[in-house]
Amino acid sequence: MLAGRALPGAAGCRRLLATAQAAGLRPLLCGLPLCWATARRAAGQWPSPGLQVPEASETEWLVQQLQGTAVPFRRFIACPQLARTVQRCLQGGASPDHQPVLLEYAPGPGILTRTLLNAGVRVVALESNSAFLQNLQSLENSLDGQLKVIYGDLFRLDPLGTGPVKPPAMCSDQLFETMGVAAVPWRADVPVKIFGILQQRKERNILWRLLFALYECSSIFRYGRIELNFFISEKEYKVLTAKPKDARAYQALTVLWQVGCEIQLLHMEPWSSFATNSKNGGLAVPKAMWLPNDHLCLVRLTPRQDLFTGGLKPTNSLAFIFTVKQCLAKPKSKLIDRLNSWSLDKGGKMLTELEIPQNARTRDLCPEGYRRLFEALQTSDMFTETWFHDDGLESIRSV
Repeated sequence: MLAGRALPGAAGCRRLLATAQAAGLRPLLCGLPLCWATARRAAGQWPSPGLQVPEASETEWLVQQLQGTAVPFRRFIACPQLARTVQRCLQGGASPDHQPVLLEYAPGPGILTRTLLNAGVRVVALESNSAFLQNLQSLENSLDGQLKVIYGDLFRLDPLGTGPVKPPAMCSDQLFETMGVAAVPWRADVPVKIFGILQQRKERNILWRLLFALYECSSIFRYGRIELNFFISEKEYKVLTAKPKDARAYQALTVLWQVGCEIQLLHMEPWSSFATNSKNGGLAVPKAMWLPNDHLCLVRLTPRQDLFTGGLKPTNSLAFIFTVKQCLAKPKSKLIDRLNSWSLDKGGKMLTELEIPQNARTRDLCPEGYRRLFEALQTSDMFTETWFHDDGLESIRSV
């Protein structure tokens, strides 16, 4: 169970309300008595709907207060209608008998947070910006354990190196212990859903980091098949869902995500729908030369239950990543040339066994074909005396 904070009672609620009003914030409760949370707890009524969701103009005003501070560029959900759309997307497809915890990354002013709480969702809010923490913690105090607020950064989990971990960086075991979520077997139901808007400048790096954690079953994936629901740029969505032979979009990132996860587009939203903390108030839409990039795409990435059946295991997954990256480093090159460099000109035999054309280029092979190829490499005696494994280990060390 989540360890909720002690509820303040009627007098405490009045103090919280006075503090919020003094800070220029509108009340979070909509026409309810100040001690409503205590009354609902006594009556056993949880969750507690009726939270006020600010209008877009109020949210944009709150976000603009971050201008000039040492805060990375971020986007926030400001429109209540968009928040309701996202809430429906996140709840869609969930079994009534199994409701995983929802971890909201960087909720900021908390428009989606309130919308999710009103819909009865159990939420853990992970916020790294102290400017938003006080308001989120006040909201947490007004509820009966439905919301847990944690100071931390999802993409600073499990930092490399030794020594103490200083917030907002944190260890994944600390995060999951605080959430009250235990590890489950890989083939079990999804234990946690994560929602967030990926930082624009780190988008590609974040996707790669998550891939390594997914295939190694490390960090958040030590706890099971964590479902990711992210707003990403349209161009990156096109990369993740590209088809073979697409010279502009089909990449190693494509193959690895399609092998590892079921990918579902939940919603597309124009960039202008989101509030930003840019100094000039602009949208800061990244340019794309060859791919469309007019929207942010809400994409669900659900790790496959059968990912580690067959020859692919967490213990050899780094070699699989290396294989795909090396093959698609030159997407126009012939696959047989890459195999011959690893097997002393014996790659043609393996292509024949796998029924892959001898003239196939590396970008012609589908994601499942790369998995089959890797599993064949793992069991073949043609590659035991080659530079394949040494090259792979050297590449992994450089990554």
